[in-house]
Formats: sequence, C-alpha cells, structure tokens
Amino acid sequence: MHPLILVLIFIISTILGYFLIKNVPSLLHTPLMSGMNALSGLTIIGALVMTAILVNEKNTVIASIIGALAIILSCINLVGGFVVTDRMLKMFKKKRNEE
Repeated sequence: MHPLILVLIFIISTILGYFLIKNVPSLLHTPLMSGMNALSGLTIIGALVMTAILVNEKNTVIASIIGALAIILSCINLVGGFVVTDRMLKMFKKKRNEE
C-alpha cells in the first residue's frame, strides 16, 4: 500500500472518531468507555498489521520506528482506558466504613 493512502486512512479515521465521541451524551461516556477499551485492542492489531505491511516495503527503518511508536501508543491507550474505567467503577462502590 502506498504510504500516502495509509496517512489518508489515519486522518479520516481520526476525524470520524473525534466527531463520534463529541456527539455522545455525557451520561453514556462511562458505560461506553469499557466497551471502547476492548475496541482499543483492535488498534494494537491494526498497528501490528500496518507495521508488517510497511516493513515489507523498502523503508524498513522508518517503518519500524513508526510501527513501534504506533504499537507503544496503542498499548498506552489500552492500559490507560482500563485504569480510568477501574477508577470510575471504584467511585460507585460503598466504602466499608459507611456500612
């Protein structure tokens, strides 16, 4: 695949994702966040696939750096989403002292 097409796909998906999240009501953010964490795992798979495609082309050094960066950022996104969801769910649990 031509790198320009990959960049175009990235830009379009970023814009669509922004408008999708922007239009979600505030009350739905918490329940949707746990579902989105599972979908963030697909980002890691996408980063792995794109890295494999780019490494097969001639620019292996640049592809390796960009692919590694994409995989690292995807993993940070995934772990951070689960941490935030866990913290939000702890807010709804009763403390033992309040019983």
